[in-house]
Amino acid sequence: MKSLLYRIPISIFCLIFVAACHDSNEKQMDITPPKASKKPKKLEIHGDVRVDDYYWLNERDNPEVIEYLNAENAYYEAMTAHTKDFQETLFEEMKGRIKEDDSSVPYKLNGYWYLTRYETGKEYPIYARKKGSLEAPEEILFDCNEMAEGHEFFNLRGISISPDNKLAAFGVDTVSRRQYHIQIKNLETGEILPDKIDNTTGSSTWAADNKTLFYTKKDPVTLRSDRIYRHTLGTPSEDDELVFNEEDETFSTFVYKTKSRKYIVIGSVSTLTSEYRILPADDPNGKFKVFSPRERGLEYSISHYNGNFYVLTNKDKATNFKLMKVGEQHTSHENWQEFIPHRDNVLLEDIEIFKNYYVLSERENGLNKMKIVKWDGSEDYYLPIESETYVMGPTTNLDFDTDKLRYFYNAMTSPYAIIEFDMATKEQTILKEQEVLGGTFDKENYRSERVWATAHDGVKVPISLVYHKDTPLDGSSPLLQYAYGSYGSTVDPYFSSVRLSLLDRGFIYAIAHVRGGEYLGRPWYEDGKLLTKKNTFTDFVDCSKYLIAQKYTSAEHLYAMGGSAGGLLMGAVVNMAPELYNGVIAAVPFVDVVTTMLDDSIPLTTGEFDEWGNPKEKEYYDYMLSYSPYDQVEAKDYPNMYVSTGLHDSQVQYWEPAKWVAKLRDMKTDSNLLFLDTNMDAGHGGASGRFEALKETAKEYAFLLDLEGKIPKK
Repeated sequence: MKSLLYRIPISIFCLIFVAACHDSNEKQMDITPPKASKKPKKLEIHGDVRVDDYYWLNERDNPEVIEYLNAENAYYEAMTAHTKDFQETLFEEMKGRIKEDDSSVPYKLNGYWYLTRYETGKEYPIYARKKGSLEAPEEILFDCNEMAEGHEFFNLRGISISPDNKLAAFGVDTVSRRQYHIQIKNLETGEILPDKIDNTTGSSTWAADNKTLFYTKKDPVTLRSDRIYRHTLGTPSEDDELVFNEEDETFSTFVYKTKSRKYIVIGSVSTLTSEYRILPADDPNGKFKVFSPRERGLEYSISHYNGNFYVLTNKDKATNFKLMKVGEQHTSHENWQEFIPHRDNVLLEDIEIFKNYYVLSERENGLNKMKIVKWDGSEDYYLPIESETYVMGPTTNLDFDTDKLRYFYNAMTSPYAIIEFDMATKEQTILKEQEVLGGTFDKENYRSERVWATAHDGVKVPISLVYHKDTPLDGSSPLLQYAYGSYGSTVDPYFSSVRLSLLDRGFIYAIAHVRGGEYLGRPWYEDGKLLTKKNTFTDFVDCSKYLIAQKYTSAEHLYAMGGSAGGLLMGAVVNMAPELYNGVIAAVPFVDVVTTMLDDSIPLTTGEFDEWGNPKEKEYYDYMLSYSPYDQVEAKDYPNMYVSTGLHDSQVQYWEPAKWVAKLRDMKTDSNLLFLDTNMDAGHGGASGRFEALKETAKEYAFLLDLEGKIPKK
């Protein structure tokens, strides 16, 4: 991570002690941590008064705020100076497992093969294509290494090729606030056209005429994706026509083209409700038609094929979703006909459509399944899988007229692979398997398993585990427990070559599939949101107690980690059960829940009400306040903690973790480590380069391994 630390000469007191700390952890105690000024601000609602001493830290342009963040950075640097060489060792180790001159599996679209590749020593991808066959000369579309020069942060997304293959629209963000400007490249001449559209999501969609582009703009303050515009090639963006404005602040909108290429689709979604509009792609100046009007609680998504739409929906209390079918002319929900019924024990996640087959992505008992069905009903079967700690699903399948399904598969002990499966012959070919370099990885050296903890209310909570075969399971081993647990987002048991740096040093890694995700179906999510949100936190704690009771680890060696909404989880569990953990990593943590959810001007707040509740209603205010990590900090002992954030974060504003750490410093009664590490150049996702991001992981791992006494002494 880069920061302003060496550009603003403040907090020199921390730097003085760097050398002194290099050889002995004991001398860390000589370093005085920063102390944020208290400037009490009364916050009152529902007759309840909260006093926020650190509210002032949300003044991004206040020099005193920057000074405090830099003081915390300097303190972190000083206190961890003795780990710097080891961080570099970890970085080189993790980088050394990655194939630097790597490339993606090419996919075919409209007569071209498209691929993404990396070159040795370079941070960013190169996007390229070949016409007709893979033996054709390579045409470089975008070299992000050249485009990133001069920028601390760089991200390119949303490459959209015109139907005639001559133009590419693309989005670029150089600040890390996820506000992209869209430009257009002439692929025949290499020229970047004058068209430039600011403050977008970065994604765009071409109409069939090769000159009309649809895109999404963001509200400049809240960053909500709220407007769809129509842009005509060669005209000023100021003249673009607004074709849809999502006025409901709890919704966000987006635009895309169906796989059939026949329709432009505008989607508008909130946590609980969806609505779509469609327009024939060959009628770009026409008027979008509402597919089915929004009804609160009705969720649906649409796929088009052969004169019909297939609708994945929770209509009629189909909690785990079902599939409906409707013709192109009369698409509102009263015309939908059931195609695949709802099942209480199977979550229907997606459908992939081909000319002769369709493929269903399902989840049963937490496990991914893929069902292949012939359109004429003559055949259906599941892809066979034997493991319990894996993740699989369709990958890039843009071609209708093929019997070849591409899917990905990896397990906690097996690297990521892309497989091509012939749905007619049932033969499969591994197109690419992730290479783990360095010469030390052997999948036979690792073990994985799935176990079930019992929650406070009797519910069984699954945990996926992976560890080296030589790691003792007698309570003496360190264990890192990870979870997210919000928005129905499922953390599957995936493979990580980076994680090997922990496993090879004796760590067990556990993913707790807590409520609030969708691992065990949609009801698993519903039972971990709004007024049942505390189930997410208690599930995590109960998983920790189970892992200790079953001798996988002990409280002296148990560590917890989560980011964003998972950082909220970390904040909640250290308030609830700090004695269970020796250390906690909270990345970009959402910890000042009540204040943030009361502020409509903060990016993303209004779209979150269906997830957390609206604290302007007293019932939700009281419940939210009862678990909000910042509000629940107490004068007691807390674990060792490493907290990270980004100054330009658009998802969780930097001041949430900054305020949290300031309050913890003032109130906690222990002498354990507490670090706030702010990336002064990046946002929610951290560093943008593929290797720079590893340096952030190296910091986290060094924090854990230092607490375990596993850093070699000089």
